[in-house]
Amino acid sequence: MSELDIAANRAARKWTTGELLGRALWETGGQLLFALTPRPFWGWRRQLLRLFGARIAKGVHLHPRVRITVPWNLDIAEYAAVGEDVRLYNLGLVSIGAAATVSQGAHLCAGTHDYRKADLPLVKATIRIEGGAWVCADAFIGPGVTVGDHAIVGARAVAVRDVAPYAIMAGNPARQIGLREMRGGA
Repeated sequence: MSELDIAANRAARKWTTGELLGRALWETGGQLLFALTPRPFWGWRRQLLRLFGARIAKGVHLHPRVRITVPWNLDIAEYAAVGEDVRLYNLGLVSIGAAATVSQGAHLCAGTHDYRKADLPLVKATIRIEGGAWVCADAFIGPGVTVGDHAIVGARAVAVRDVAPYAIMAGNPARQIGLREMRGGA
């Protein structure tokens, strides 16, 4: 590759007409309604997301200041929680497993560009946060990453590769610093 072709990137059709309309409706009305609801209105926010095509199970807690880019690319299993100021940049599918937690300020980025091509085509990658996993405050999960069952991605960690089940990750780039031991509840 000798030169970038930004004009070709801008001219490329990345979304269907229906997707563009859906995104416009979400950005101009849906996201605002979502954000204006009082914190304990969990069920109302779940219903609103379902109206926009998201698959949201029972008992899910989504805080009102969660920022969601494409609701129909969101799949959240039962009793998962997504905290304040989380950014779900879900150009591709973002799947959050049962009883998983995504803490405040985390950023899940399911979109990038193929830097190996001159026109930098959009890549809509999938992110999976498996059951019982915890993405801690201000952590970053990159495109195409799977965070395994019960793994922990520590505060401000940057995960750009898959995280093994039960791994405890920290740093930038995230490195394994331990294993999570699970003990029975009280």
